[in-house]
Amino acid sequence: MTSLEVDGGRMFVVPAVGTPIGLVVLLHGAGSGTDVGVLSELAARLPDAGVSVARLEMPYRVAGRRAPDRPARLDAVLRTAMGVLPHPRPVVLVGRSMGSRVACRCAREIGAVGVVAFGFPLFAPRGTLSPGVPAADRPSRLPELLAAGVRVLVVQGDRDAFGMPDPDPARHIEVYVLHGADHAMRTRRRDGRTEADVINEASAVGADWIHRRLLQALDGVDGP
Repeated sequence: MTSLEVDGGRMFVVPAVGTPIGLVVLLHGAGSGTDVGVLSELAARLPDAGVSVARLEMPYRVAGRRAPDRPARLDAVLRTAMGVLPHPRPVVLVGRSMGSRVACRCAREIGAVGVVAFGFPLFAPRGTLSPGVPAADRPSRLPELLAAGVRVLVVQGDRDAFGMPDPDPARHIEVYVLHGADHAMRTRRRDGRTEADVINEASAVGADWIHRRLLQALDGVDGP
């Protein structure tokens, strides 16, 4: 594994086993890094499938701060990372919650061929609302998802309090629903499955989609 300093952030790169078919860049959520949960599991699966993996930790986490950097700063760090990273093409961006928003905003600009969004936060958290404001009036991040401009797989728990986006075949946006999972992929005992079950399912679905998308891109099936 190689570590690279990137504009105040840090990137950890694991090369593919054998000849690579492409690269995945992992982008974490607001409150966790790329070394836990579904991103960690996905990173463990992909190199053996011929996919190089780059885990990008944003500057606020490297500095030990809890509050995320502003969206423009997050996007700039990803753009810088793509400029300094010796990487094979094609590229798929994979984001967890906040990271999925970064991926969708930047995918077209950096030339990615796809995005996997684990827990896309469709609506702002309820805690950001003023008293008396209906939940339906929460600001929507749907425009970011629709503007990705590449093929997108959203993997979302059916109990996600941040909302559930609809599939959009015209824009090549697929949605895979995780039964019993909330936004953090936690489960309840009554649903008959564990958090580990959900993470394993999500990472398996994501890895399969990434592998197929990279091979499609190599065969010339590009764009949304």
